[in-house]
Amino acid sequence: MTIAQSSSETLQRTKGPEPDDRHFVTALARGLEVLASFKGGDSALGNQEIARHCGLPKSTVSRLTATLARLGYLRLDEDTGKYHLGVATLALGAGMLAKLDVRQIAKPGMQKLASAFDGLVALGARDRFSMLYLEACRSPAALTLNLHIGSHVPIAVTAIGRAYLAEAGPSEQREVIERARELDVGTADAIGRGIAQALEDYDTLGCACCFGDWNPDVHSIAVGLRLGGNQPLMALNFGGPAFRMSREYLLNEVRPRLLDLASEIKEQTGFPG
Repeated sequence: MTIAQSSSETLQRTKGPEPDDRHFVTALARGLEVLASFKGGDSALGNQEIARHCGLPKSTVSRLTATLARLGYLRLDEDTGKYHLGVATLALGAGMLAKLDVRQIAKPGMQKLASAFDGLVALGARDRFSMLYLEACRSPAALTLNLHIGSHVPIAVTAIGRAYLAEAGPSEQREVIERARELDVGTADAIGRGIAQALEDYDTLGCACCFGDWNPDVHSIAVGLRLGGNQPLMALNFGGPAFRMSREYLLNEVRPRLLDLASEIKEQTGFPG
């Protein structure tokens, strides 16, 4: 694991400071933080694990989980004493995904690209300091990470995150770097340099790159996807195992097809800019 990877994984798990705002409801924010504890792929968590993730007293977490379970957002396993996400949480996510028409438009082209180059093609959007996979397509023959719809990856050291930041602009770029500095001043400079290099790549190549920065065994490239309307800013990623996906292969063979796919999605959604 690289230093930048370690810092960014901490960054994506950690919540920001609570704003000094009379409209900010701390109890609600804490309840949502409890639900966010499950986003790392853990299907079952106890109160102690949730408390450690949220940085809250176990007694506070116990009250929050009991309330969320009563409302259907969590489900308690009586045998283990651990919680799972409930059906009410699934309903919220399903409602959000149903509004993202771009997923249905993008999926055929994503699958075609994944099959043509034996890789993983993902569509993602920002979720605080990580990127959330909204759609993922892979070749049956692909040797890739076990990433799927709902997976989170760090925003600062992945190609999909860097492509998002390149499209988002200076304000969000500074926010990510400053947050990294708050958490670990020793690695913030490395993250900043990585983002700066990604911006340069984006200007010259039309895509952001990640050649082992996040995972030494994975290479990937990505392009931002700004569709306008009610769609969030997104990014489109292609990745695969480093031993099969060299820098030259990704940039010379895959990149033109990835850029074409992004253009096709924009045209089909009515935002060809």
